[in-house]
Amino acid sequence: MTSEASTPEEYIAELPEERVPAMQKLRKTIKENLPKGFMETMNYGMIGFVVPHSIYPGGYHCTPELPLPFINIASQKNFIALYHSGIYANEELLNWFVGEYPNHVKTKLDMGKSCIRFKKPDQIPYELIAELARKMTVQQWVEIYEKAIKR
Repeated sequence: MTSEASTPEEYIAELPEERVPAMQKLRKTIKENLPKGFMETMNYGMIGFVVPHSIYPGGYHCTPELPLPFINIASQKNFIALYHSGIYANEELLNWFVGEYPNHVKTKLDMGKSCIRFKKPDQIPYELIAELARKMTVQQWVEIYEKAIKR
């Protein structure tokens, strides 16, 4: 589910009341822990944390007018989603996250290639998400992106 909201605040204001606290806390956790250089924006109808054109002028290879995406968060129909491009592109980071997840949450990890799904907002592992957000700098992401994803 995408939104027409033009700001993260508008996006969160549109959410069902029971999702608002979890999305606010998830957004705050990411913002407070991402290394310097990432920028918050609305991206693909979700809250996005991107590498701005001022740092990476080429933008996203699929849509160069858009900044290079890194993390997105969204309230989907049946879950809250965190999309982390670094996990998709870096096997070492993926393995770390998959191994660490059971130390924070008792339920099974529900994950796609870059999408981590949280069906129960009260079980979002904010400390783990904070650590994940700190794991990769803008420069590291750009290097991985250019090597692994950009064709």
